Amino acid sequence: MKRRDFTLGLGAVSLLPGPLLAATELVEGRNYTLVQPPVPVAAAGKGEVIEFFGYWCPHCNDFEPKLSAWVKKLPASVVFRRVPVAWQPMHVPYQKLYFALEALGQIEALNGKAFYAVHVQGLRLDNDAGLAAFASANGLDRAKLVDAMNSFSVASKVQAANKAFAAFGIRGVPALAVNGRFVTSPEIAGGEEGALRVVEALLLKPAAAR
Repeated sequence: MKRRDFTLGLGAVSLLPGPLLAATELVEGRNYTLVQPPVPVAAAGKGEVIEFFGYWCPHCNDFEPKLSAWVKKLPASVVFRRVPVAWQPMHVPYQKLYFALEALGQIEALNGKAFYAVHVQGLRLDNDAGLAAFASANGLDRAKLVDAMNSFSVASKVQAANKAFAAFGIRGVPALAVNGRFVTSPEIAGGEEGALRVVEALLLKPAAAR
């Protein structure tokens, strides 16, 4: 994809209120960090944004509504995906939950409700009782949910997720990786909206290959 076509695909305007932040305004180390070596993007010829997150993370919960609204405005020239992170064993069931919901075709419907269950209802989704309550409240077959969480395909995706956040050097969440070359976050970009503005600008930075 030519750079001009990609710029037009993004619209050359911010998806947030106000003007687009210029890529030339960004400062490495202040607005974003470089990924060394760069990580190949999943879809050649398209921009890519990855959110690294955890259902267990209160900051990810706070970020989710604004991020989801922003993602809905992304053009077809940009691929967005989420990668759940686990810093310790108790986080692994939450990784499995995300990939199980994905396998069951329920991410769009239940991603936000998983955050709600953890941070508003106080459910522990890393145990049978919490999962049973979550499944019942959201019209899911608990057995199918648990089977999906324990499946080989989900185990493989968990391994891939662990390799991904290691490759990007992720040390905290939420974090946003752009085009396999840059990482930013609300923490280093001055807040949630600041992080999304930085992402928009980073998407327009020239890439060696896309």
